[in-house]
Parts: sequence; C-alpha cells; structure tokens
Amino acid sequence: MAWTDLLAALALFLVLEGLLPFANPQGYRRSLASMLKLEERTLRTIGLLSILAGLLLLYFVRHGA
Repeated sequence: MAWTDLLAALALFLVLEGLLPFANPQGYRRSLASMLKLEERTLRTIGLLSILAGLLLLYFVRHGA
C-alpha cells in the first residue's frame, strides 16, 4: 500500500464525516447528545464493531472476494 492510498482514504473519511453536520446540523447535534448518555462499554463495543466492519470491507475490496 502506498502513502497515496492512505492519504486518499483519510481524505474520503473526512468528506464522509463532514456530510452529516453539513446536511443536518440539528440531527448531528442530537446524535452527539444521545451518545453522551451511552455507557463507556457501549461506546467501545460500537467502536470495535466499526473497526471490524471496516477491516472486513477493506479485505473484500482489496482481495476481490
């Protein structure tokens, strides 16, 4: 993997992260407020599932399964 691939992935991540607050700032604010109410363990579980889903997607994209 080249550095350009990593930078392209970071750029795409930033674009996707910016979509929700740009398109629906009130909904984004409500989402963040509701996340503050979640327990730490729940947030860690969500983070782990997100990491695993990303790795799985990356594997399928790179290996053409």
